[in-house]
Amino acid sequence: MFDHLAEKIPYQTVFKSADIQLDVKRLDLIHTEISGNKFFKLKENFKQAKQQGLQQILTFGGAYSNHIAATAAACQRFGFKSIGIIRGEELAHQPLNPTLATAQKAGMQLHFVSRHTYRQRNETEYQQNLLQQFPNSYLIPEGGTNALAVLGCQDILSDHDLEQYDVISAAVGTGGTLAGLIEKSRPQQHILGFSAVKGDFLQHDVQQWTMKKNWQITDAYCGGGYAKTTPELFHFMQAFEAEHTIPLEQVYTAKMMVGLFDLIEQNYFPHGSRIL
Repeated sequence: MFDHLAEKIPYQTVFKSADIQLDVKRLDLIHTEISGNKFFKLKENFKQAKQQGLQQILTFGGAYSNHIAATAAACQRFGFKSIGIIRGEELAHQPLNPTLATAQKAGMQLHFVSRHTYRQRNETEYQQNLLQQFPNSYLIPEGGTNALAVLGCQDILSDHDLEQYDVISAAVGTGGTLAGLIEKSRPQQHILGFSAVKGDFLQHDVQQWTMKKNWQITDAYCGGGYAKTTPELFHFMQAFEAEHTIPLEQVYTAKMMVGLFDLIEQNYFPHGSRIL
């Protein structure tokens, strides 16, 4: 269903010195809307929904959720109906922001709930009530992270990646993508996650998906918290995009790239490291 879209993913070198090379695997070029890690998180879940004969996908997200927009686009592309449970009942009476407008345009039914109700999104009783309200639905959690998402994210890494790179890096939101990379990686590789949020709870979230020890997560470059930005971050984004023609966004990928360049400058990586 999905796999043919990811057959040829280009690489781009963004830093090279005598002893360090940093390459970007351009997952953003897979598809205009279902791109990056979202593609890999969704693909095994969609296969499962199809095998179960279910015709619509139900999932959760905030007002600016990339997962919501990507799920809506994927449902439209592969013939599913889509339902989004959106945090914030007040949003029902406001003009839709670009993220939610895009999801609705792709056919997603948006159902706005209070923050109190939204906090129940992972509780079995609440989920069962939703499946009664929206029968014939396949439920995907907030951010898309579940066992099938971790399995799908293993496919991000090719045999070439396992052979050629010493360090594999990714931005971290819920930890599902990083867990998939860890599971696929070889023991001698180091998996480095850049958290978009402050705190060490993501360590525990990732540990539930893997027994491997060749990884770490840093929140040193999260900018003080989720979606918090600085003028310096925007300046870095603009300079990076101007030089490399690779789009970054301020919540995840720009912070990761700032962190990587800073660590390279600090000689954090061993001599001769190839970083993906």
